[in-house]
Amino acid sequence: MSVLIASDLDRTLIYSSAALALTMPDAEAPRLLCVEVHERKPLSYMTESAAGLLTQLTADTVFVPTTTRTRKQYQRIRLPGAPPRFAICANGGHLLVDGVTDLDWRDRVAGTLADRCAPLAEIRAHLSATADPAWLRKERVAEDLFAYLVVERALLPEDWLGELAEWAGPRGWTVSLQGRKIYAVPKPLTKSAAVREVARRTGAEQILAAGDSLLDADLLLAADHGWQPGHGELADSGWSAPHVEALPQAGVAAGEEILRRFHSFSNSGGFGDGSGGRCGDSISGGAIPHQAVSAPTAR
Repeated sequence: MSVLIASDLDRTLIYSSAALALTMPDAEAPRLLCVEVHERKPLSYMTESAAGLLTQLTADTVFVPTTTRTRKQYQRIRLPGAPPRFAICANGGHLLVDGVTDLDWRDRVAGTLADRCAPLAEIRAHLSATADPAWLRKERVAEDLFAYLVVERALLPEDWLGELAEWAGPRGWTVSLQGRKIYAVPKPLTKSAAVREVARRTGAEQILAAGDSLLDADLLLAADHGWQPGHGELADSGWSAPHVEALPQAGVAAGEEILRRFHSFSNSGGFGDGSGGRCGDSISGGAIPHQAVSAPTAR
């Protein structure tokens, strides 16, 4: 059976030093492998055991890194194992094939966003007009597709995020708070849409997925089986779906456990009747709604 594994990266498979959650005594901590360097400094890690599991998965399955990172940010990462033939960046906005942007997919996404969403310039203007310099640290645009703010979370007014979501919704945009970042993303721009396209091209019969944030909810719902770590916004919001397992592990240990589950599940063929997820996608068919600030409804 052909298996496609689509996994979020940050705080799902790879972890910054601040997100490792090493709660055990120092002498019992796992050996770590650095998988990302930024500005000549180590930035992201996974355990050595996780690296071994990922190396096996890249040989036995179609492994697809699936991230909200821009292409430039993704290309800093050096994952163990064979280089993935496919990678998904910018929350589904870019599909990389052998490291090169697929222009047909890019144009398809651009056409959908132009037809169904308010322009990015309108969203940015509203963010600039309503964000308070007292708590705003940076305003960024990713790949000319979506915008995000870096904020001082403790100073962010409780009602500001909800008001932004109410304003953005009728314009075809959704809002997600992830750590210190507030994302404004077009609703049709989803990881699941790009994963569906990879599944179509590869003929994959089953899809496994993992993710930790609200922007990963559509990806998990589109999979036959999925996993979420014991940390992150999905866990904090109480989000659940029948075919998605909530793991007790948090931090880098969760990344290792997710890869262990990927490996075990793909080898055992434990897919049941395949009726778990596999919703339609937002670019090429039926809609998987973006999950925004409030907790998504359980499936």
